[in-house]
Amino acid sequence: MEIYETQAEIAKRKSWLLSLVVTVLVTFGVLILLQAFALAFVPVLFNVSLEDVLGLMTGNYDVPNGRMAMLFVQGIGSGIGFWASAWIITRFIDKADLHWDIQNQRFQAKYLLIVLGITLGGMLFNGLLIYWNAQLDLPESMASLEIWMKEMELQLMELTKFLTDFQTIPELLTGILVIGVFAGIGEEMFFRGLVQPKMQSYLNSPHWGIWVTAIIFSAIHVQFYGFVPRVFLGALFGYMYHYSGSLWYPILAHIVNNSFTVLLVYFSNQGLIEFDLESTDTVSYPAALFGLLLLIVGFLYFKKVNQPTNGQLDQSV
Repeated sequence: MEIYETQAEIAKRKSWLLSLVVTVLVTFGVLILLQAFALAFVPVLFNVSLEDVLGLMTGNYDVPNGRMAMLFVQGIGSGIGFWASAWIITRFIDKADLHWDIQNQRFQAKYLLIVLGITLGGMLFNGLLIYWNAQLDLPESMASLEIWMKEMELQLMELTKFLTDFQTIPELLTGILVIGVFAGIGEEMFFRGLVQPKMQSYLNSPHWGIWVTAIIFSAIHVQFYGFVPRVFLGALFGYMYHYSGSLWYPILAHIVNNSFTVLLVYFSNQGLIEFDLESTDTVSYPAALFGLLLLIVGFLYFKKVNQPTNGQLDQSV
């Protein structure tokens, strides 16, 4: 039930390669431009030199105000960047109409509890996928690749730990805004709002479109030992959009998923709960099975209450 109505030639199925190339170029251009814009303001806003910012990006985290500076760069260069890319491509290149009036009509607040249940179920079941993915062991012939993957994973984990090691309430709120809200809105507007309908049209299948988009969504995070769990989350958000026809559901689910994780890390750092962001050694099978059950029941009901009615506009690319 996705909405992406356009008559632009570049958005047609026959122009899929050109459309993807343009999408990639525009997206990378916007992300780089906005990141540079954010970096230019870091010395003024946070009293952090560009040299120190470059040090932060290479693992030197002993910089006053460094966490706030990095969150600012990430929020502008990534969260807002994906939203801006989707807006530019949709409006000026594909000349598409997402029919927000219809999307808003399809969103009903009374179903938010179902979405929260589905999201919670997905997070619980994802714990099992995280555990399985972390056990990835490549053949000996690919040992060099495996070493590189583990080094990349370690660097990204260190950066994530630094960004989420909130020491004050303002840092926590900034983290929720950047990691939860900005990422939730920006990534869903780009991947579910733009890429997913394109893929569904190119592959002539809503399900293939959802899963291919989820794979792309996971790949851009460059976390090999979290690849499968993120594909699962991408597909979860994709089916929310597919069955409801409103981007508001996956946007809110994405925000809840990220913000809840941020809060768990904060409460753990404060000694209020036990939660280890790095731990992949154990898994609770009862919790994972309960999550899967909650996910299945929730989705079946969500699909039922979001059946299209006469006059609703279906996807047209």
